[in-house]
Amino acid sequence: MTIADNKKAFHDYAIEDRYEAGVMLQGWEVKAIRAGRVQLKEAYVVARNDEIFLFGAHVSSLSSTSSFSHPEARRTRKLLLHAAQIKKLLGKVQQAGCTMVPLNLHWKKGRVKCDIALARGKKEYDKRDAERERDWNREHQRIMKIHRR
Repeated sequence: MTIADNKKAFHDYAIEDRYEAGVMLQGWEVKAIRAGRVQLKEAYVVARNDEIFLFGAHVSSLSSTSSFSHPEARRTRKLLLHAAQIKKLLGKVQQAGCTMVPLNLHWKKGRVKCDIALARGKKEYDKRDAERERDWNREHQRIMKIHRR
């Protein structure tokens, strides 16, 4: 079940490879995510010291769960992957010039998981081509619907 999507990632990047990673969260964050108070719009993934972190994901706190403290909404969260997967990701990022972007947050067996992708940045003309293709498909579906009647 999807919690939050990063729609901007599909517009700005050509997705090559996907990985599913666990996310280290605090208790208040899980409650806030269950309430739907999470956003991946400006989030990105960075590797440091052979570990992978999620930066910029915004999880706003609930007023009922954190009345005595003021938790940080945009704190850095560690992503949990197998060592072999981390090595593979780091190798591709360094050699191929790819970047890692978060695609979505979802539930899996009661745990929050993050889909991350190896991606290449799209050029402006690639974005226009994708938009043209999307418009044509929409128009094609509309025409086909009219002709079926």
